Amino acid sequence: MRPQNLKTRVFLDGGNPEETSESIKLLGFLDGQTTNPTLISKNPEARKRLERGEKFSVDEILDFYRGVVTTLYGLIPKGSISIEVYSDAATKADAMLRQGKEMFTWIKNAHIKFPTTREGLKAAERAVRAGMRVNMTLCFSQEQAAAVYAATRGAKKGQVFVSPFIGRLDDRGENGMDVIANILSMYAQGDGHVEVLTASVRNLDHFLYALKLGTDIITVPYEVLRTWGEKGMPMPEDGYRYDAKSLQPIAYRVIDLNRHWEEYDIRHDLTDKGMEKFSSDWNQLITTEQRKIA
Repeated sequence: MRPQNLKTRVFLDGGNPEETSESIKLLGFLDGQTTNPTLISKNPEARKRLERGEKFSVDEILDFYRGVVTTLYGLIPKGSISIEVYSDAATKADAMLRQGKEMFTWIKNAHIKFPTTREGLKAAERAVRAGMRVNMTLCFSQEQAAAVYAATRGAKKGQVFVSPFIGRLDDRGENGMDVIANILSMYAQGDGHVEVLTASVRNLDHFLYALKLGTDIITVPYEVLRTWGEKGMPMPEDGYRYDAKSLQPIAYRVIDLNRHWEEYDIRHDLTDKGMEKFSSDWNQLITTEQRKIA
């Protein structure tokens, strides 16, 4: 069962409901789940169909995605389930918002994922005003997180998540966990309307340090979540120290949260690469003549 001193909400990062069921059995709880196009492309049923040489039409893949999250809703009815819109470099805010509004009707506990880009923030700003819950994904910098805060100002607690991706920063030699620490420190000066969802977790040390830092939410791949569960769900002790090894530190910056979101420098090459990867994996599921849903 849930450790008594665990305040962080624990999500599963995946697109396979069987892993969700197994995680709940192992841990005795699960607070939510995050999905994205790549994870949906790895769903066993989707893989079987592709192995038969059968790709999806646009309507079919959206129905499939809806079926997956509907099943997840049945398993985690009181948590949050993040559903990601299709977005590539050319996708405009109107198209993202149109998709997001439709996806938001799929289940009662949806957070709609928009990329932390100019068009994604435009869409999120309008979505929040319309009462939707959003999860700003592919965040890699403190300044991007500041823009999320500014674009969603006035939102209710629980309405907005920001998802900094730590593993992809680690991959290029930067200490991704510093971004989590920096954003949490920056947000402590604000009103608390954006919750930090630590994402792109690669190992148990990422997981434990995120708990130590006090992240609001952490989303974890099945393998790491299973390791934590099999070890008895340990919590970081008072003397816990995260070993960043040779990773380069990312310094904290003093950033004014009261500016308009368009004043922040939100450009980041990993955001662009992430969008390219997600859209490519999604498009691989779809018949060539229909490869565009936006």
